[in-house]
Amino acid sequence: MISVRTCACTCLCLVAAASHADEPMGEWSLLSRNFLLDSDFRNKEPGAPGRRREWAQGFIGALSSAYTPGIVGIGVDLHGFVGIKLDGGRGHAGVGLLPVDSDGRAASEYSDAGGALKLKAGNTVLSYGEMLVETPVFDTGDKRLQPEYATGWFLDSTLSSVWKLQAGRFTAFKNQAGSSSYEDFEGYGATTKNNAISLVGSLYKVRREDYSWGASVFGGQLEDVWQQRYLNLNASTGALSVDGNLYKVRDQGLAKAGKIDTLAYSILTSIAMTSHTLSLGYQKVEGSTPFDFVGGDSIYLANSIKFADFNGPGEQSWQGRYQWNAATAGVPGLTFSLRYVTGRSIDGTHAPRGGAYNPFDPDAGAFVPAQGKGGKHWERDMDLRYVVQGGPAKDLSIALAHVSHRANDAQAGPDLDRIYVVIEFPLK
Repeated sequence: MISVRTCACTCLCLVAAASHADEPMGEWSLLSRNFLLDSDFRNKEPGAPGRRREWAQGFIGALSSAYTPGIVGIGVDLHGFVGIKLDGGRGHAGVGLLPVDSDGRAASEYSDAGGALKLKAGNTVLSYGEMLVETPVFDTGDKRLQPEYATGWFLDSTLSSVWKLQAGRFTAFKNQAGSSSYEDFEGYGATTKNNAISLVGSLYKVRREDYSWGASVFGGQLEDVWQQRYLNLNASTGALSVDGNLYKVRDQGLAKAGKIDTLAYSILTSIAMTSHTLSLGYQKVEGSTPFDFVGGDSIYLANSIKFADFNGPGEQSWQGRYQWNAATAGVPGLTFSLRYVTGRSIDGTHAPRGGAYNPFDPDAGAFVPAQGKGGKHWERDMDLRYVVQGGPAKDLSIALAHVSHRANDAQAGPDLDRIYVVIEFPLK
């Protein structure tokens, strides 16, 4: 029996070997990712650690084969991962870079591998197996050391130069800090446990020299939990751009998370002035439960940022953002971003009793909603990134980020300061 780690190492070796093959095998990549994440909790629970910190080194390999000739071409996508702990002892682990055992210790190393078979006819590709997914109603995240993966089938069809169709169904999931393909993605109350997620949608994009505009429509269903409907409209002309997103969510089937009837929408406008960009965003959630999702990036609302999603029941939030590109100052590859979001008017006390967002607490002898009334919070993000533009270290990137989040008791989120240091070096 071949171990998971052996499979992962084998896949990484195949990627390396592909670069030396005499004949092209398709596309390959190997990403070295060094990740430090340090969280300082300001309102920690009694007995809980005030600081959680992990530092790890990861290697992500991928190989996408060429298709066989014929009306229907056959190919394969393979990926492998190895993660190695550099720091994160007992009491400090648990930020999502490394698996944590029952004693609260981060694993010294972990690894996995997977792949998908793909069939191509014309401009249509059908994939089956373990893969990354990127749609507005289900999106596997890539926010930590290892990307998330989902197992199932996915159809991607380019119908014309401006129109694309996508559909899929997924029944097994791999977390960012896991090596098993049979884990669960957890939302605020929803979960993929014993449930499949299905989706279908269409994207339309028109690009011209002086303007562009686009639209997309998607539907998603987490079986026996909820159904989602999604609409996006976006446009840009010259220095001005606008992007609007809307989700409508209702409970479905057995309604395992309880009764849900939520409308969530956002709009983000941006204006670019040479090397500077200013953005203003507004977001609103209407309903008695949060806008919930599974999969790390399955929320395309404007104010879902580094830590908080600003998706509480009844919540309305505003965003201000400044971005600077240092290329015009003679430092190409250097960028800086400062973002501030404030949210208020959260009221979780009307969530249906007995549901995931207002469960019965036997210790308290009462229903305890996940969020109270009058919840409010804010988040400030600062990001600095530099990408080497040439030479032997071309494409090496160094990203530094600082996040501050503050909330009242009704919002139920932690007060924290978080530092990210991410160094990546891709080979292709």
